[in-house]
Amino acid sequence: MKSPLLSLPGAVPAEGRDEGVAAHYGDLFREQRALADGDGFVDLSHRGVVTVTGDDRLSWLHLLLTQHVSDLAPNQATEALILSANGHIEHAMYLVDDGATVWMHVEPDTQGDLIGYLESMKFFYRVEVADRTGDIAVVHLPAGSIAETPDGAAVRETPQGRDLFLPRADLEAYAAAHGPAAGILAYEALRVEGHRPRVGFETDHRTIPHELGWIGGAVHLQKGCYRGQETVARVHNLGKPPRRLVFLHLDGSEVHLPGHGTPVRLAADGQEGRQLGFITTSARHHELGPIALALVKRNVAVDAELLAGDTAAAQETVVEP
Repeated sequence: MKSPLLSLPGAVPAEGRDEGVAAHYGDLFREQRALADGDGFVDLSHRGVVTVTGDDRLSWLHLLLTQHVSDLAPNQATEALILSANGHIEHAMYLVDDGATVWMHVEPDTQGDLIGYLESMKFFYRVEVADRTGDIAVVHLPAGSIAETPDGAAVRETPQGRDLFLPRADLEAYAAAHGPAAGILAYEALRVEGHRPRVGFETDHRTIPHELGWIGGAVHLQKGCYRGQETVARVHNLGKPPRRLVFLHLDGSEVHLPGHGTPVRLAADGQEGRQLGFITTSARHHELGPIALALVKRNVAVDAELLAGDTAAAQETVVEP
């Protein structure tokens, strides 16, 4: 879904998973500073939008998701996962119920698979699932923004800001009234700074929620059965996850950033040492310089100096070993 805001002055298209929106509008650090100050907005109109309506929508979703949503209050934002039978992360949903409809946004181009799973689980429940990506766009307002919310728009308000579900036809008019626009690279840099994981970046085919710090945030430990719950409970009560998320300060003298999948090794072992993990997301931050998130083996010492490819990296603990 290509955004009309790519026609704004200075817009440079994003690539890869975020194709369809702007990577930046000509000044990455200015855009980051604006967001950090509560100004502007981020075009997230490439993300999938799914709605669930019907009298049973919350009780039904409660059976399928890792989050406790059966008593979710209107306009209360939450996030939830769908796991495989073995407890591996398949989808992350960022949702809110407006009193009549559950609105959620998900990773670009994943809404079809998500809807396919939800439809297969409807049975006799009074629910309707719809793909609204074609007519609804997601816009993010940073924390501290004083921009008004358009009448009728569903809103997810979190400590990081507000996600608005706007009619796609209104996107250009909204941008003209509430700029400046910030690109996805600025948004991602602040996400990395905040240690917030993202499906398809911090996850692979075997990631479980404990590795990314999603227990308590997207996974409720005091609710009934859902697919993958056995793994969640077993690891929480009896063991430790095999890997853990870390935050890295990268050597600022390097021109390039290590990309997704770049091997992480002990600095003492050099580039020929045993791989202990991989870079999940890297970014250039307006204050911290080059930073990254990485997934490493649990037994990597928390004070170990690391190498991301050929780039020196100092780690901060996100998930305790």
